[in-house]
Amino acid sequence: MARHRGAFKPNNPAPFELSRSKVETFISCKGCFWLDRVAGIKPPEMPSFTINTTTDILLKRDADAVRGRSTLPLWEANGLGHLIPFEHEHLENWTNSMQFGQNATFFNADHLESNIRFGGGLDDVFLNTQTGQLHVVDYKSTAQGTRSPDNYEKKPVSLDDPWKKAYKRQMDMYVWVLKNKGFDVSNTGYFVYVDAQHKDIMGMLTDATDAGKAWMQFDASIIAYEADHSWVGQTLSDIKQFVIEQKTCPAHTPKGDNYSGCDLGRYLDETLSALGHQ
Repeated sequence: MARHRGAFKPNNPAPFELSRSKVETFISCKGCFWLDRVAGIKPPEMPSFTINTTTDILLKRDADAVRGRSTLPLWEANGLGHLIPFEHEHLENWTNSMQFGQNATFFNADHLESNIRFGGGLDDVFLNTQTGQLHVVDYKSTAQGTRSPDNYEKKPVSLDDPWKKAYKRQMDMYVWVLKNKGFDVSNTGYFVYVDAQHKDIMGMLTDATDAGKAWMQFDASIIAYEADHSWVGQTLSDIKQFVIEQKTCPAHTPKGDNYSGCDLGRYLDETLSALGHQ
């Protein structure tokens, strides 16, 4: 049976593959979701955030060095020494977001009510050696001081910024997937943050032994988050109803403050208005 990827095809009986990022699009702007998953119009491509990807790779390598055996100093320092990187034969597949729907060895679960195969690529999973439960771990990188470099005062990273609601939903969704793969999963997930620093740091070219080396310093922290995945199943059912019944593109979510709403919709509306097509 041919896989059911890309735009929704009513006559394809295979599970409709839907990634975590596409569900996030449905939540944030149904107009953009309709164009992508119903009309089959690919959204504008964005360059990848390669430094963020590199910090993810390095943090996972830290975990890989002790996987299945012991914890890491950062976790020990945060009172979480009983959590160790989880070892599993399919872990590398679980981190592969591009192939998430390929088969059951990847990070997906079928939502039977909607016939949607839902998943993505997670960053890591840790095992609680006291309870036997698994904890979803997400690696994040930021640089808080870049917005006001001259007046910046160092502060702890938090999940309070408005755009980080999407990070929380990401954790909700990955907890749902891991539970629906049959694992005993705690609702407590962890964000491991590395925050690039510049305050009172004189530069990057500080290696006297190698003029071609540059160094950036990060502060590392762990933030616990209590996931609520109760909404995920209903949202998948809503999506299935939407792709079947929605015949025309709905309005894009109006652009709001604090990075809310749809900036692409704003751009389209203003462009059409300027061209006289309202």
